[in-house]
Amino acid sequence: MAEIVSAGRLRKSPFYQSTIDDGAESLLTYNRMLIPRGYGDRKAEYWRLINGVSMWDVAVQRQVQLKGPDAAKLAQTLCVRDLSSQAIGQGKYAPICDHRGVLINDPIALKVGEDCYWLSIGNSDIWFWARCVAGERGLDVEVTEPDVSPLAVQGPKAEDLVASLFGDWVRDLRYFWFKDAELQGIPLKVVRAGWSKQGGFELFLLDRTKGDRLWQLLKEAGQPFDIGPGYPNPSERTESGLLNWGVDTDDATNPFEVRLERFVDLDVDDDVIGVRALRRIKAEGVKRHQLGIVLDGPEEHENQGIWLPIEKNGVKIGHLTHKAWSYRLNKMIGYALVSIDAKAGDPVTVLDHGRSANGELTTLPFHFR
Repeated sequence: MAEIVSAGRLRKSPFYQSTIDDGAESLLTYNRMLIPRGYGDRKAEYWRLINGVSMWDVAVQRQVQLKGPDAAKLAQTLCVRDLSSQAIGQGKYAPICDHRGVLINDPIALKVGEDCYWLSIGNSDIWFWARCVAGERGLDVEVTEPDVSPLAVQGPKAEDLVASLFGDWVRDLRYFWFKDAELQGIPLKVVRAGWSKQGGFELFLLDRTKGDRLWQLLKEAGQPFDIGPGYPNPSERTESGLLNWGVDTDDATNPFEVRLERFVDLDVDDDVIGVRALRRIKAEGVKRHQLGIVLDGPEEHENQGIWLPIEKNGVKIGHLTHKAWSYRLNKMIGYALVSIDAKAGDPVTVLDHGRSANGELTTLPFHFR
């Protein structure tokens, strides 16, 4: 087998060794780092997230720091959501678009201070975009990547676990809000967040040298709650209707097409990148929309078919952007980016490199009886 050489460009998480010690079987690259994608028992990891508490190394969720007198100006210039009323300690889901109105990332914008914002990004080089915009606009702001590495605690028992470590004040944190905290000398920000709909927190580690120590402390405290390692679960995220930018979007996708309209404020200043294009797209009418799809066929785990053509009555109407096995529906499910004329309930066919699978479009999120 050929050796994979990172040449120093592929960074390890502060929690890397702990995840290997706890049985991570495979890893994938994300923001030029490695993230675990399984510990050997997909089904057990899924149900742990649904019923209990799961801990995830998500240090790959990097922060883009905007700091300086014009930090607020740059944050608003980048984000098509109105940030003017945002308080210190508050995060907001804030899509970023290019000048065409195309979605190029969907970070959480965290207001750390009056002159400091963090953009908690998906898998992309948004820091380059931010630096270029700041330079072109002549803004007095420094764009950097701070020493911040999130460790997620997700599941219905996550709140009890985190409260046992930090106190009951964490129960009062609203979604995407955060506070500074310390755990046995480890500096953190505790954020009510996480890429699941099962509830939980992200512990933003502020000193990468203490990654393994934080992992062990959380693991020990979680024993009464049957904690175990996991990762951003593709089955749960699909069932829950969570967008995966770069997987469920292409180089023409605007926020309206992927259910993000409520996070777009068309009355922000014209200086906000993409807002004029988004006004035009809205006025002319959106051409595609995102729906769920339930597919016939057996359980699959290796998703070889990204952006597979979808047909209705023999006519192509869009694409299947991804698929995953639903343990609650016992069916393959996925997301479809299809013509606005396609509706939930429509029978469709997915073409998969010479094979075909029948399916039915549905609303998102998926519903369970």
